[in-house]
Parts: sequence; C-alpha cells; structure tokens
Amino acid sequence: MMRMRTKTATTPKNGKSEMSSDGASNAVDWEVRPGGMLVQKRNPDSEGASVPAPTIKVRVKHGSSTHEVHISSQATFGELKKVLSAQTGLHHQDQKLIFKDKERNSNAYLDMAGVKDRSKIVLVEDPTSQERRYIEMRKNAKMEKASKSISEISLEVDKLAGQVSALESVISRGEKVADKDVLNLIELLMTQLIKLDGIMAEGDVKLQRRMQVRRVQKYVETLDLLKIRNAMPNRAQQQQKDSVVVTTKWETFDPTPATSSSSSHSKLDWEFFE
Repeated sequence: MMRMRTKTATTPKNGKSEMSSDGASNAVDWEVRPGGMLVQKRNPDSEGASVPAPTIKVRVKHGSSTHEVHISSQATFGELKKVLSAQTGLHHQDQKLIFKDKERNSNAYLDMAGVKDRSKIVLVEDPTSQERRYIEMRKNAKMEKASKSISEISLEVDKLAGQVSALESVISRGEKVADKDVLNLIELLMTQLIKLDGIMAEGDVKLQRRMQVRRVQKYVETLDLLKIRNAMPNRAQQQQKDSVVVTTKWETFDPTPATSSSSSHSKLDWEFFE
C-alpha cells in the first residue's frame, strides 16, 4: 500500500504561514480583503503578476459632472487621480477621492478598497493641498530667481577677477599703479558683496551664494595687500639706492715753512746721579 503525503499550512497571528513539504518551509504573507476574507498577499515578483488584471469602469462624480474612467482593477487611487487630472484639469495633488464615505489614500489599491466595475467614487478639491502646492511653487520660483541673480553676479566677479590679476602682475614686477585704480576695484567688489548679502536662498542656492561671498572676500583681501605693496618703494628705486657709491672729497693743505736748526734747538744742561 502506498501512502500520500499531504501539505499542511498554519496561519499564525503575525499574518505569515509556514508551509512544509518534505521538510522544506516557506514563509507566506497574508492580507485581509474587504469583507474579512483572508487571502495570500499580492507579490509583484510572483509568476502570477504577469497575468494582466481585469479592466473595470468606475464612475467619478465631480461637482455636477460625472466622468467614466476605464482603469485596471489593481491600480492605485493615485493612478486614478492622474487619469482624472487629464479629464478635469485638476492637479492630482489637489484631489480627494471619497469611496464609501471615506477618503482613500493615493497608495491604496482599488480592489483592496472594494472598488468594482461600475463603482461610484466622489472627487472633491483639496484647498489645503492647493495652498500648500502654491506656496511650494512660489518658493521654487524665488529659488530660481535667486540662482539666476547669483549667476549674474558670478559673471561680473569673473570680469573683476581679471582686473585684480592684472594689477597683481604689474605690482609684482616692481612697478607702481594709481591708488585710485586699486580703490575703485575694491569698491566694485564690495558692491557685488552687498548684492549677494541681499539674496535670500536655501539649500543648494544658499551654498552657491556662500561660495561667491568667499570668492569676493578673497579678492578684496588680495587688493588690500596690493595696496600696501604699492605704497612701498618699488624694487627699481631700491636697487638704485643700493648702487650709489658714496665718495669723500679731501682738501690738501700747504706744509709749514721750516725754521733754522740753531733757533729750533735749545741748549739743555744734563746732570748725572750716582
């Protein structure tokens, strides 16, 4: 006599079951469908996922208008909102879908919520979402404007940076430049710095502004050092001073006339001591 082995499955409280066959065990996720039916949880990676889901027709009431939408029964309410956005002109983020007197989350599935063919859904506008999205749009517009302003300032700083390099090259050669040229360049850079300080920015735009501020400050510091070097004697003048030879003019005098030996020598008396 041959005996057949049967597969047994137990459903624990955590929603997972262990199925054993010939000592092997697999974990199965379970979910509760509308009406309290316990079924195996949908797995997108399973082989059954390749089978197309049936298409249903739902009726969506929006104000005094009613829209009929053909959509997959396994679609989400968020996907339904995007379809309705093309028909109503209402942004999908500004929509609320009410089914069975309950607002449905955009991530919820139609069939999981109990939506069937010819089910009725109510569409209402969400003023809070509209206001929030309008604020976000204004914020993005401000950031875009700020980014454009920073880019324009960056181009202007590039031009001034070329002038700074030119002055630095001249002074490094030991030549002098007009003090007003250095001061005017510092003033132009400070004007760009004031413009940067007046830009309100956040996130990446704020980082761009900070980089430009540091860049302008660096050029101003360079010009301050150049102004000091420009005020000092240049190298050519210093070399000229070092090459000067100091000479002394000597004055000669005539020698005094010689006198006779008889008159110049006096007679001396010497005394000897024992």
